Amino acid sequence: MSPEERTLYRLHSERRLERPVLIVGLEGWVDAGLGAATAVATMVAASDSDLIATFDSDHFLDQRARRPVVHLLDGVNTEMTWPQTQLRAAEDAAGRDVLYLVGPEPDFHWRGFVDASVQLAKHFEVRLVVALGAFPAPAPHTRPVRLVATAPPTSSELIDRVGRTRGELEVPAGVSSALEIGFAESAIDMVTIWARVPHYVAAMAFPEASAALIDGVAKVAGLSYDASELRRAADASRRQVDEVIASSREHVEMVRKLEHAVDASEGNPLGIETLPSGDELAAELEKFLRDEER
Repeated sequence: MSPEERTLYRLHSERRLERPVLIVGLEGWVDAGLGAATAVATMVAASDSDLIATFDSDHFLDQRARRPVVHLLDGVNTEMTWPQTQLRAAEDAAGRDVLYLVGPEPDFHWRGFVDASVQLAKHFEVRLVVALGAFPAPAPHTRPVRLVATAPPTSSELIDRVGRTRGELEVPAGVSSALEIGFAESAIDMVTIWARVPHYVAAMAFPEASAALIDGVAKVAGLSYDASELRRAADASRRQVDEVIASSREHVEMVRKLEHAVDASEGNPLGIETLPSGDELAAELEKFLRDEER
């Protein structure tokens, strides 16, 4: 690595890794129901992780949008904790090496961030990159969470292991899209796995999406994780949503229509043109959960 490349990040460890998978879970882009954030947190917590590298926060992050935290003790400023994008190393349940790219999505200099990420992946001989995300979709909570994937042309066969969208779309991009292109240019396979979260629960935690994403990682990358705790949380969450739905004939009918649409739309995983409004139901769900917490 040249000195110019290393100025964008600081390497903290030269831990020896055996052809790891790199999992990307950056904060700040679409993550309905906290699907990706919870999935990545669950995987990272599954074993002890080592800090491998940190990216230059002053270069990549807007400190006014992501303010550091100051620790005050009796009015004395004792410490500042700065937002930081990190590369961490750990293992899955079977002892396979895994790298995690976690922390804030960069606000600036995406091309430099992609170049630095590719250099680190080459340095540690990454065999596959998997990014995670979740988006609100016209899907009922009474059906299993469906996954879809995006990938560059060089890795397009990985899409079919997860689920393929049909048709042509132009949508705002997250840095994972830029990473897909950068890794493709360096002959490293990458796929981004997306969970379809029912739009009326997108503003609250939806652990079933996180469990589905972990299953997707296992299917694409051959890694092993225990998602049983997430599934128990998903069962409890589903019961809460069922209780709210059952209180309104209108909501029951909406869910039935969504069930029918999803069951009949195998060729249209995104289902964008059939998106109904779920604002009223989402507001009632949030109020219900707040009342439950109190």
